[in-house]
Amino acid sequence: MSAGDVRRGGSGEGRNRLFAKAVVPVVLVAAAVVGIRWSGGHDPSTSSASATFTVAREGATETGRGDAYRVEVEKGSGLDADEAAAEVARILAAPLGWSHHGKHSFRQVAEGPAGLVVRIATPATTDRICGKGGLDTHGEVNCRVGTDVMVNLKRWKTGSPEFDGPLADYRALIINHEVGHWLGHGHETCPGRGRPAPAMMQQIDGLKGCVANAWPYDAAGKYLGGPSVP
Repeated sequence: MSAGDVRRGGSGEGRNRLFAKAVVPVVLVAAAVVGIRWSGGHDPSTSSASATFTVAREGATETGRGDAYRVEVEKGSGLDADEAAAEVARILAAPLGWSHHGKHSFRQVAEGPAGLVVRIATPATTDRICGKGGLDTHGEVNCRVGTDVMVNLKRWKTGSPEFDGPLADYRALIINHEVGHWLGHGHETCPGRGRPAPAMMQQIDGLKGCVANAWPYDAAGKYLGGPSVP
């Protein structure tokens, strides 16, 4: 299973209040969270929190069109920032993703303002930053606070035991779900048994007869949506 929002202080997912995408970076009070139900297990390879970040520079451009975003990786995480940014870039540019053959466009930057910042961080740092938005991520899940999408290093490295698919797809679901909120999309639910679960569905609450899916569009260009969830 896959993405959703964590209830404050709870053990499941909560509902996410949406805001329209800002023209310039702003700090929002509300936060959207994506991840899985925590297992309580400890992964020593994700515990070296430094609370400082390396900005990905390879592939970045300071000119051009598209929504500017930045990718940052916590120092001591063991991840290469440029390699992580390349994977994020592939997700954002994929025809099955929000770019959808030019429907939206994204431009990676290393300097200057960015309305979207994808930060991959250790569980401790993720908890601290998400906590500033009033969210308890329990060392296990990811969140979105304002312009920051906080990706828990544990989830990035190991995926979710509840997601029936490869790690690359789970990573795509994290990015697609949160960027979808950033673009103004609300939560959706299963459109019918056997059909793909929307990327904007809180799939961790159960697929409700749908099939796990990481992408907002199918190969034919159809939006894989479902009924809106208040």
